[in-house]
Amino acid sequence: MSPLLSVKDLSLRVGEESLLSSVNFEIHESEIFALVGESGSGKSLTSLAIMRLLPDAISVSSGDIRFKNRSLFALPESQMQKVRGRSIAMIFQEPMSALNPVMRVGEQVAEAIRVHLDIKKEEIKDKVISLFEEVALKEPEERYNWYPHQLSGGQKQRVMIAIALACEPDLLIADEPTTALDVTIQAQVLTLLKKIREKRKLSILFITHDMAIVGQMADRVAVMRNGEIVEQAACETFFTHPKHPYTQMLLRDAIFQKEKEEMSKASEPLLVVKNLKVYFPIKKGLFQRTVGYVKAVDGVTLSIGKGKTLALVGESGSGKSTIGQAILSLVDITEGRVIFEDQNLAHLAQRALKPYRQKIQVVFQDPFSALNPRMTIGNIILEGMVSLGIGPKEKTLQDSYIKEILLKVELEAEHMHRYPHEFSGGQRQRIGIARALAVKPELIICDEPTSALDVSVRSQVLHLLQKLQRESGVSYLFITHDLSIVPMIADEVAVMKEGKIVEQGLVEDVMGNPQHSYTQQLLEAAPKLPNLGLTPEDVYNTKE
Repeated sequence: MSPLLSVKDLSLRVGEESLLSSVNFEIHESEIFALVGESGSGKSLTSLAIMRLLPDAISVSSGDIRFKNRSLFALPESQMQKVRGRSIAMIFQEPMSALNPVMRVGEQVAEAIRVHLDIKKEEIKDKVISLFEEVALKEPEERYNWYPHQLSGGQKQRVMIAIALACEPDLLIADEPTTALDVTIQAQVLTLLKKIREKRKLSILFITHDMAIVGQMADRVAVMRNGEIVEQAACETFFTHPKHPYTQMLLRDAIFQKEKEEMSKASEPLLVVKNLKVYFPIKKGLFQRTVGYVKAVDGVTLSIGKGKTLALVGESGSGKSTIGQAILSLVDITEGRVIFEDQNLAHLAQRALKPYRQKIQVVFQDPFSALNPRMTIGNIILEGMVSLGIGPKEKTLQDSYIKEILLKVELEAEHMHRYPHEFSGGQRQRIGIARALAVKPELIICDEPTSALDVSVRSQVLHLLQKLQRESGVSYLFITHDLSIVPMIADEVAVMKEGKIVEQGLVEDVMGNPQHSYTQQLLEAAPKLPNLGLTPEDVYNTKE
């Protein structure tokens, strides 16, 4: 049987620079084909070529893409517009930027139907509502009139799936559709896609860098590197007998490894949070009277030992980042104490807080938006040192110190003269770590520092954090929703739900034998590598 989609010897270039080189693969009817690789490998570029949405500067130097035995490159744009959305649909990585913020979500789905299908006007809304029901969007009739900002990340992604399915396409391109989602919402979206595939006999090109998701979703897999496909195989063979060294490296980085030394005796606490409450008032009416409170953090108690790492896990909106902000005194604390070196930071004045700003630093989730694009890397690192009065005062000595810090985070000394846009995501995160380290902190709050990174880059950053902890004895509060990271980086873990900690303890106890139903739910929802059998629980339950 001939394939639904065939990519043959596809090569793309910008000027003299090659972007894709002789890419070949096929997708058959009702098949999920995974395209994996790191950022910049050419995965999304391949999907844009299939949709014929490439920027004008990129030219097709050779090859063809055939869909149902028709060359997509030979079609005039007027006919390609009928294919795009009708026969081939796409789900984009970031649903917030892909949805129109000033247009109701129901109308955005209806718009796709009006463009491609000949349906009576009065029937369109009913079809949209049925689509919302199919993608398991709660209260679909009410949600029809909502705007994107009123929906959660998972709900927005469901709307994107509804738009893609509206015209009953034969091929769905899913470009990193679960990257920014919590583990439970991710599991729901993946289950939904598999159900729709079975119901509609839909073919899916699934683009991702998460190997566990590949194992859960794909029938066949292709690995891209530097614009080339280096390996293709059936999913089972791919995981059990990877052939290319690059594939082996990706799988090695994806395995849950705990490289920390054997658990030492409990260390003296560096930070103690006691009965912390952060309530945000809800104001309504003409006079903006307070009618209630959002209990973002509701009576949390935890501690972090010197030279230790506490992982704080939970879904978006559980209060994880608010705890980090409260420790940094960036939000008002309603009640409770934040004790650092026997000093309660909860209600200190700004002047009294300044010495502790140096001792408690933060690494942010998005390394690009956290760095000033108009400043060189050297000046970004120097800014914190100068404002807190840390380090040498002479220019020559300052430059030497900054170069030393950059080398410590495995960057090059000359990088201090470059700007943030000249670096990859992993390099920018290293710069964020360097900025925090430059003022010699005792505690670093890492707020989702690896959520936007590829699996291999994520592994590199985690190894770096471990190395720095061994060398300097710094403590970490590691905020994340990625449970696969926890065994690798943390000594203890606390699980948050709706502003409260529902379970906490040593990582091997909580991850290996969870007691609370919510912790069990999170672990159950986390995608697992199929071949090697290594889940967060197995890390501790398998004898070495």
